[in-house]
Amino acid sequence: MPLKADFPRVRACLFDMDGLLINSEDLYTQSINQILRRYGKPDIPWSIKAQLQGRPGSAATDIFLEWAHLPIPLDQYLVELAAVHRECFPTTGPLPGVEVLLKNLSNSNPKTHIALATSSHIVNFRLKTDHLQDLFSVFPPSQKVLGDDPRIQIGKGKPAPDIYLLALQTINETIRREGKESEIKPEECLVFEDAVPGVEAGRRAGMRVVWVPHAGLAGEFKGKEKEVLAGTTPWHSDDPEGKAALGGQPGVVDDGWGEQLESLVDFPYERYGIEI
Repeated sequence: MPLKADFPRVRACLFDMDGLLINSEDLYTQSINQILRRYGKPDIPWSIKAQLQGRPGSAATDIFLEWAHLPIPLDQYLVELAAVHRECFPTTGPLPGVEVLLKNLSNSNPKTHIALATSSHIVNFRLKTDHLQDLFSVFPPSQKVLGDDPRIQIGKGKPAPDIYLLALQTINETIRREGKESEIKPEECLVFEDAVPGVEAGRRAGMRVVWVPHAGLAGEFKGKEKEVLAGTTPWHSDDPEGKAALGGQPGVVDDGWGEQLESLVDFPYERYGIEI
């Protein structure tokens, strides 16, 4: 990704969900710790939690179980985890600044298109959002891309760029139908992420990224923020062929394509050419 100072106006904002729009990442942590304690295991540390965030469920489960060494089979773990999720996920709520940000983007002029790109599968998505219809109604149904969308190949979840490229595709399909403006290019998109694999996915998609990490995650990556924003954090694979298989290209440190924020309160719209 080239160094750049003269970015085009952002015409589309693409959002992760868990830990970015709603507080479900904390609920994931509570759920996992509940099961760990049930079997006499220590709580999950951020060094492991960070590797689970943003990834498809199956990939996150593999990483977690390799670390946890639970004395139960995979099927039983999944049944127990799902039961805990059914209790806690309907209690999710929006994180600070989210409601105002989505409202402002919906009313922006020129129009700023929005799409959702979450690794959550449909069952968990409904558990987390059915009681938050006012919040999620701003996303057109055709522009909600979930982790089990059949258009995403198996093994191509975050940090691969596929889900964000698909989210952009759904927006451009709407633009083509309406015939009122030109299609949006990746460099005209802004990805909102809390997870490190998600930041890499956005960078590999050729998009600008805003990283809004949980305080625990920010502490885990203190001193490595520039690598995160470039999408070059090397944890997921030290195998060059494995990295190449993800698709796209990450950025380079200090290339200007990524920014870290503490929260979405008082978002700097003008920095991205968004008029509200």
